[in-house]
Amino acid sequence: MKANQSFTRRSFLKTLGTAVVAAPFVTRGLFAQSPNSIVRHASFGASGMAWSDITELTKYKELQLVAVAEVDINRTAELKKKFPDVKIYQDWRKLLDREAKNIDSVNVSTPDHMHAPIAMSALQLGKHVYCQKPLAHDLSEVRKLTEFARGKKLVTQMGIQIHAVNHYRMASQLVKSGVIGKLKEVHCWCPKSWGDTDRRPDVADPVPGGFDWNLWLGVCTERPFIGNGYYHPTTWRKRLDFGTGTFGDMGCHIFDPVFDSLGLAAPISVRSEGPAPNQWNWALDSRIEYLFAGTRYTAENTFQATWYDGASKPPPEILALLEGDQMPETGSIFVGTEGVMVLPHWSRPLLYPDKKFKDFQYPEVSSGDHWGEFVRACLGQCQTSANFNYAGPLTEAVLLGGVASRFPKTTLKWNAAKLRFDEREANDFIRREYRRGWSIQALS
Repeated sequence: MKANQSFTRRSFLKTLGTAVVAAPFVTRGLFAQSPNSIVRHASFGASGMAWSDITELTKYKELQLVAVAEVDINRTAELKKKFPDVKIYQDWRKLLDREAKNIDSVNVSTPDHMHAPIAMSALQLGKHVYCQKPLAHDLSEVRKLTEFARGKKLVTQMGIQIHAVNHYRMASQLVKSGVIGKLKEVHCWCPKSWGDTDRRPDVADPVPGGFDWNLWLGVCTERPFIGNGYYHPTTWRKRLDFGTGTFGDMGCHIFDPVFDSLGLAAPISVRSEGPAPNQWNWALDSRIEYLFAGTRYTAENTFQATWYDGASKPPPEILALLEGDQMPETGSIFVGTEGVMVLPHWSRPLLYPDKKFKDFQYPEVSSGDHWGEFVRACLGQCQTSANFNYAGPLTEAVLLGGVASRFPKTTLKWNAAKLRFDEREANDFIRREYRRGWSIQALS
């Protein structure tokens, strides 16, 4: 049954603040398989996003969880209860060393700074990799992961599960079919505030029992542990060395339908109009402006996409395109030559002006199967839609915003082929040196 535009849109938008958060992930059953077709799997991480990935992947009888690595043993209680026979390691390197012959695939669901080292180590052993977003912490890491996976023809998938949801797929279809004409610009926003304007506390707190601080630091330089949740388990996203800020957390999700619908490649330039991070933490209230080469779906030879987070929001003239409706808490506004599409995060796209689209009949678009797609691909039955060939360039664009934020009011021209900026100092943030003893040759 097709839905039309006039299904109490105003009341729908008012409920987005709670409905978006509560929206469930979409899963579907696997195609019929041989009873002997089993994907033996290991997880890097046991709680938080890792637990979510474990839960979703193990819904498929064709996948068997064999081993888990978790630096904080205190966060494994739920895992032990549900999977009493799974081997638990604290050191991810030991897991790969001892279980290499017993596993076929892995999920990397750790803090951002350890995505690339663990994922590359698994790829080098010939393992299929499901990696959480963003694909890596640094631009160079993303490029090397993408190229290595492509060369080895291994199955990969980045954890942008909404890529498979019908709302995002419908939005891409509407843009490609020209419903709102050629695209002139896009504005994307998220109210999260993974930043901190304070100095790092000058303290050295005791490391909790069962938590290996050295393993958690991994490739990053040594420093004292700070308690009260300053780093572990979640606020590492605010810290420059470990997370990638609000944009790194949510940009891969929200920019996904923009990239998918327009067929974007690497940006030509990137510019920050927001504040710079301090010595330790990402800034708040970012505004990042991207300039891309135009595609067959854009109105001009170039195309601008703008990102806002925290208290930063699109300008009044853009919000006015919603004709008085409340803007979604998180989402995007696609401005076309023949109309406007608003895409709330996790909800169905809406079209404006209302007078033109009030009786518009939306196409029927089904949801895909993000995690099951990965399992089937490991069994050689399909290809993943958020593989590193797609997710790599998307992540690179997102991470460019983080580099730009360090150089406010400066347009950074980007040479994607050479992985270089025209601004010499900006190139210092393309790749960082790993801590001694933690280097991985394929990432150097």
